[in-house]
Amino acid sequence: MEGRTCLVTGASRGIGRGIAEQLGESGANVAVNYRSSIEDAEKVVETIEAAGGSAIATRADVTGRREVESMHDEIHDAFGPVDVLVNNAGITQDTKFEEMTRDEWDQVIDVHLGGAFNCTQTFFDDIKCSEEGRLICISSIVGKQGNFGQANYAAAKSGLFGFVRTLALELAESGSTANCVAPGFTETSMLETVPDRVRDVILEEIPLDRFGTIEDVANVVEFLASEESSYITGEVLDVNGGMDL
Repeated sequence: MEGRTCLVTGASRGIGRGIAEQLGESGANVAVNYRSSIEDAEKVVETIEAAGGSAIATRADVTGRREVESMHDEIHDAFGPVDVLVNNAGITQDTKFEEMTRDEWDQVIDVHLGGAFNCTQTFFDDIKCSEEGRLICISSIVGKQGNFGQANYAAAKSGLFGFVRTLALELAESGSTANCVAPGFTETSMLETVPDRVRDVILEEIPLDRFGTIEDVANVVEFLASEESSYITGEVLDVNGGMDL
């Protein structure tokens, strides 16, 4: 990853943070996108720099096109064109479908799909013109299996599958690739809020008998971002311990 420039959206915490730190420790220049917590984003930058990498924190709400375009200019000023875009930013608004409001639906769709649209279109020329351009979208096992109370989240995450498969075709002529990573249940702050009895039920459905780690996901993203993945495009790579077997 030496010398390559990567943008990770929603990178101030959780899986996004793990991805940003791993890419930075591998030698990439990393743009750490955040929406609200500059303190958390700056901690990610400090971790990357302490490992010998280069990084900047860059604020943008991915649902706002003008903010994303300002982020584009900031990254170009610091590092030049982006080689790798990781669309990771996301939110949840969980409730049963019959009680879900249109606003709860729209917010989740807008962040996951609207945000992916804004960021990908803004940085599309960068990815297309890069010698090893990479578009990577972080989806979820919920996009493949569904999940009670998450109709909006499941719809958004499954939408990313069609998004990357289409862009894989459109980027192919330039030699750049587009892929999805679909994590299963991963040890993040979100999973920590799940009651133990529910965690036990979920764990019984995982053949490898453990929850995923942030490093499990970051390892796959780093591979897809690297030259070694140059013949893989339009794919959904599951990181779920065998839940989808």
